[in-house]
Amino acid sequence: MILKVLLTIIFLVVMVGVGLYSRKQASSVDGFVLGGRAVGPWLTAFAFGTSYFSAVVFVGYAGQFGWKYGMSSAWIGIGNAIIGSLLAWIILGRRTKLMTQHIESRTMPDFFGTRFNDQGLRVAASIIAFVFLIPYTAGVYSGISRLFEMGFEIPYEYCVVIMSILTAVYVIIGGYKATAMNDFIQGIIMLFGIVAVILAVLNAQGGLAAAVDKLAVIPSDADPSVNGGFASWFGPDPWGLLGVVILTSLGTMGLPQMVGKFYSITDESAIKRGTVISTIFAFIVAGGCYFLGGFGRLYEPVIGANGKIAFDSIVPAMLVTLPDVLIALVVLLVLSASMSTLASLVLTSSSTMTLDLIYRDKKSLPGEVEDGTIDDIVAEKIERRKVVVMRVLIMFFIVISLLIALNPPTFIAQLMGISWGALAGAFLAPFMLGLYSKNVTTASVWACFIWGVGLTVINMLVGNPINPINCGAIAMVGGFPVVWLVSLFTKKLPKQTVDQIFECYK
Repeated sequence: MILKVLLTIIFLVVMVGVGLYSRKQASSVDGFVLGGRAVGPWLTAFAFGTSYFSAVVFVGYAGQFGWKYGMSSAWIGIGNAIIGSLLAWIILGRRTKLMTQHIESRTMPDFFGTRFNDQGLRVAASIIAFVFLIPYTAGVYSGISRLFEMGFEIPYEYCVVIMSILTAVYVIIGGYKATAMNDFIQGIIMLFGIVAVILAVLNAQGGLAAAVDKLAVIPSDADPSVNGGFASWFGPDPWGLLGVVILTSLGTMGLPQMVGKFYSITDESAIKRGTVISTIFAFIVAGGCYFLGGFGRLYEPVIGANGKIAFDSIVPAMLVTLPDVLIALVVLLVLSASMSTLASLVLTSSSTMTLDLIYRDKKSLPGEVEDGTIDDIVAEKIERRKVVVMRVLIMFFIVISLLIALNPPTFIAQLMGISWGALAGAFLAPFMLGLYSKNVTTASVWACFIWGVGLTVINMLVGNPINPINCGAIAMVGGFPVVWLVSLFTKKLPKQTVDQIFECYK
């Protein structure tokens, strides 16, 4: 226990120290939100990866989907690396950097408002982002607290409160640069931690071959007379597995806290290096998490108060028998993954509310002349005021998420399915197509917002007849035909305006 406490204290002191070190760069809006648009490839790649993979993946998703699909759940991690990291960087990286810098966009809602010349879109997107980032944040709190309960025997409620306070401290002090630097440190811990934990768990089962043999004799849930499904290539439910791969992989391209990483990277050469780094990171961390979860059925399941398996307790049950040193490493691993994701979520939400709702400045499209100017002193005061408001909203966002986390309505995986489904269902198609096509119309963006949020919310209100995971995947993929079809029959933006926006690619 002394070792676990000591390592955790050192970790937390370093996190706060980085926040203090970065505080000077967080005095302006660009500095606080984007790190001055001068964050290098290593920091950006690790910030992308650590924001992607949190306790939601390690505890919630690895446990639940490892139990459902066995070893085939490793395909989810492979999909995360290839689609969620490699393709996300290739498809979005360069174009997002160039266009958002050209139109002076700082947030995803700001992009929609300026790119499609409709400030109503900016307001709607900011409200969607703020509302649906909350269940995601609550899921992260829940996951990390379950590991702390296992490692430190501290009540869940205390864990949630402590984590929220510590995350708020370093984000409020240092902004995005502190978050990115801490993400790099946390990413290193995650890489070493996941490898060490996998080796320890397999060793406890007699090695990889012995663990696979044990998994192969477990009967299927659907047909107890059939064995071997949990040790097969595609598992007992390939179509269900595909839905999870789509939700957890494609979704990153439509999430504000993920896409925002491309806003802040230094230049195009950094994007190329960041692509490689981020993909390798995802293969090791995501692939390792789901591979580990695939062996969950070799351990006695935890039964909840409702008489059903407590999926969020599967991974903690696998780890509780490990040596103390490894448990300490696991706690740091999940703490690293979760604090980085929490920092990204609260920073995204607060900046969106501040810049796109409270201080919604009128913006000129490229080539237009602004009416009137303000002197430098007034502009500097407004900038400082915006940063103060963002810091206050960080606390507000954390408190709301905390209240949900203290009484979570469902499993972590379902919380994340609702959040990712609504956000990426609304944003993915219009954002990606808006970077590539001049023909996307303002009306089609509104239609996609209604589609993504509407499908997710209606499904939730009628009792989830479609599993939230599959519903999220449908919302994301379905957004593309919605945008394409509505764009065919609605009014296009003025050609001169669109041409000026796309000049950034020349």
